[in-house]
Amino acid sequence: MSGIPDFTETELWVVDATLKERYGHAVEVQQADVELRLDPAVPELMVCPALVWKERGAGFVLSKVGDNRFRCQFFYSVREQYGTGKSEYDDLLECVVALLKLQADHEAKRQQNQ
Repeated sequence: MSGIPDFTETELWVVDATLKERYGHAVEVQQADVELRLDPAVPELMVCPALVWKERGAGFVLSKVGDNRFRCQFFYSVREQYGTGKSEYDDLLECVVALLKLQADHEAKRQQNQ
């Protein structure tokens, strides 16, 4: 196991409240573990706690990679995976809001192209 702490109750609340505000209803968020390469120079993968949810046809993964350090992405399939363009956040709320905004923008573009 890694030394990365699990999400705190406060962090879980921040995510739940932000998702409820965004979608207008409670979203089922599951806790999971993911393996990530934390340092590009080191090939070793680390087990990191993560939060996973699905909404509006997209899957979301929010990983905790250290104390007040987070990574995020959303996806539609194995071939369609997107990040925010920022490799890591030190503010959980900023991370979640950026992820949700980018996905909403992407969703709007997808609907225009249909």
